Amino acid sequence: MADDDAPRQFEIDLPPEEIAGHYADFANVWHTPTVFVMDFLTLAQPPHDAIDAETGEHRTIVPARVVSRIRIPPEQVFELAKALTQQLEFWEQETGRRSPSGPLLDD
Repeated sequence: MADDDAPRQFEIDLPPEEIAGHYADFANVWHTPTVFVMDFLTLAQPPHDAIDAETGEHRTIVPARVVSRIRIPPEQVFELAKALTQQLEFWEQETGRRSPSGPLLDD
């Protein structure tokens, strides 16, 4: 039986077909009571303008395709947020760049 106080060392296996990863232009995050879901999407076609047939409202349609869906338990969201913040800080120090001040895609 493993000692609960012993430090953990993960041995992570990356299958060869996953080495290249998947490019994503943006992510959509949503949740249920028991899981957080992150859909990573890539643009499928250029955005185009459209008019809603019912309301006459002008909108921009952004065709996108999910390239990966990740489901994690709520407890892991905190660890993910910390890891992303830490890596973003490292990236900013290394590159001298900051994130854009506004959204990349308008609502």
